[in-house]
Amino acid sequence: MSIFSKPKKHKEIPPECVGMEVRVQSSTCTGEKTIGFYNRNTRELMYIELVRSVADIDAFYEKYGIERPKGKDR
Repeated sequence: MSIFSKPKKHKEIPPECVGMEVRVQSSTCTGEKTIGFYNRNTRELMYIELVRSVADIDAFYEKYGIERPKGKDR
């Protein structure tokens, strides 16, 4: 660890998304994958980001400081 490196800062989970699960969804037509906070009441993803690889999923969890659930496929 370098003395010049800064500790990683995580974004706070948006207040309206606290308690929601993180979900990856795939488009039926194109197969494009997105990740975001899933609202069960409205059945929609909030704060959506495009997923191109597993690294994007890991980056989403790290961005908000959420621990990735064990047993989820990579």
